[in-house]
Amino acid sequence: MRTAIKYTATAAATAALALGLTACGTDSDPASKSGTADSSKALVVAASPTPHADILGFVKKNLADKAGLKLEVKEFTDYVLPNTATETGQVDANFFQHQPYLDDFNQKNDTHLVSVGTVHLEPLGLYSKKVKGLDGIKSGQTIAVPNDTTNEGRALQLLAENNLITLKDGVGTSAKLSDITDKKGLKFKELEAATVPRALNDVDAAVINGNYAIEAKLKPADDALVLEKADGNPYANIIAVKKGNEKDARVLKLVKLLHSDEVKKFIEDTYQGSVIPAFGDTKS
Repeated sequence: MRTAIKYTATAAATAALALGLTACGTDSDPASKSGTADSSKALVVAASPTPHADILGFVKKNLADKAGLKLEVKEFTDYVLPNTATETGQVDANFFQHQPYLDDFNQKNDTHLVSVGTVHLEPLGLYSKKVKGLDGIKSGQTIAVPNDTTNEGRALQLLAENNLITLKDGVGTSAKLSDITDKKGLKFKELEAATVPRALNDVDAAVINGNYAIEAKLKPADDALVLEKADGNPYANIIAVKKGNEKDARVLKLVKLLHSDEVKKFIEDTYQGSVIPAFGDTKS
């Protein structure tokens, strides 16, 4: 999951107008009261192109019809509109983010979105074009890290777990550069997550989100000096809906299909360790 915000003024204005209209009409929306929807209608899911829309496309092509699910996928290249569209009811669900990002988004935007299950992990990795291993990271070198709240802490935890820095006790995934107690001579360059891959030639190493690594033609499983571990990782990407719609039969059917052996095999075969199945139970 990425946290770059790249949306046009027109799209933003459309979303703002939709948000205003929906706010005025929410009480008259039967689905918002009951949390149910016509199961004969298509389930519309907002998704990032890679790998989210690709995974949903596999489900639509190979599994949905047999399961009696009409699935429509709308691709978004930013990380604001999918959530606002889900909040306003323009789409029924979204698939692009992890739980820490959703929690932060809800808090900052007064939205009411919840997870209904985890699907996969895009492991964050440390990459370099100048050194070939962790032992090549030396004092005086510069490491680029994402500058947003959720991913910077995640990046610093990865570095700490691999003994490149030392962090204050208990800072967890909210760690900031100011929480580093021993930089071990390293310097840091904070960049928007989407631009970090382009900085690889200018720094000694960089911590890059999995989806951005894939888009930059990197192969996380092969090219990363080190990758996040999947076990116990809180950054698995989720299917999210507006609170109250968790029991929509179409949503539950989609989650079941996404947790199938067929999808697991598709993810493993397609992404070769760069995207990892991380199926999790429905949350409420």
